[in-house]
Amino acid sequence: MKLRKLGNSGLEVSALGLGCMGMSFSYGPPPDRQEMISLLHAAVDRGITLFDTAEVYGPFTNEELLGEAISSVRDQVVIATKFGFRLDPEGKRAWLGLDSRPENIRKVAEDSLKRLRIDTIDLFYQHRVDPNVPIEEVAGAVKELIREGKVRHFGLSEAGIRTIRRAHAVQPVTAVQSEYSIWWRTPEQELLPTLEELGIGFVPYSPLGKGFLTGKINENTKFESTDFRNILPRFSAEARQANLAMVDLLGRIAASKQATPAQIALAWLLAQKPWIAPIPGTTKLSRLEENIGSVGVELTPDDLREIDSAASKITVQGERYPEELNRMTGL
Repeated sequence: MKLRKLGNSGLEVSALGLGCMGMSFSYGPPPDRQEMISLLHAAVDRGITLFDTAEVYGPFTNEELLGEAISSVRDQVVIATKFGFRLDPEGKRAWLGLDSRPENIRKVAEDSLKRLRIDTIDLFYQHRVDPNVPIEEVAGAVKELIREGKVRHFGLSEAGIRTIRRAHAVQPVTAVQSEYSIWWRTPEQELLPTLEELGIGFVPYSPLGKGFLTGKINENTKFESTDFRNILPRFSAEARQANLAMVDLLGRIAASKQATPAQIALAWLLAQKPWIAPIPGTTKLSRLEENIGSVGVELTPDDLREIDSAASKITVQGERYPEELNRMTGL
């Protein structure tokens, strides 16, 4: 596995990380716990070092799962988790609102450390920007945790460039996590130039479009009732049918490279900047190995121009989130 540094921070991670959310949350009933622990061990064995979780995933159960799985290999991995939601203590609802008050940040850090069975959180993201708490206070709270040795690096998720600049002035931001893929390219407009200027790494989530870019989903696919893609406008049957044009493009390139559409989608992301480390999620060993194979796919400048030219002619249909969730991004 190739390694990459997240911006100027010195934090080195595998070129491809692993998003762990789906092992406990969001994509239908959670898979078998022991199978997921085996999958996490397989990821470590194959050179993945960056593992992404959050207290809200479950809630709480995803951190517990990851903590159990990595307990024997702690020195080989980088653990990223997140704060910023007000959670139902009984776990009946994933979240009740936003809460990035400094006292809550500290509580989340201490609780996450226990669930993850670690002494220090390697990368601690604000999950969503809280409009009721100045970002300077948030950065200051994380700075204090870094001083105390409970956190190593500060990150932001789905933050706008003004928020990033203000936070970075108080406590250097190591990484920003936001959605980015060949079918969601908004970060290219302002976010990527800002991160490059400030020396901040980028960790794209949903680099495979929540599974759509794998080519395994079409307008007839039925999702489990608890699968959150049911509420995403981009996953309506009509939008899926229209958006298959993007999958067809990836398939054409894949055929010429003896690769899969998913591998081309990930290779395209990796080719954008050397400080980008995507975190595709999966619950299947075969998909994990397929994703890892993308690191070895070489896209030439001509390949990238061809992809960009063809993609520019495709209009992706559907908002990525319903309005309630859209309001929490890019603040």
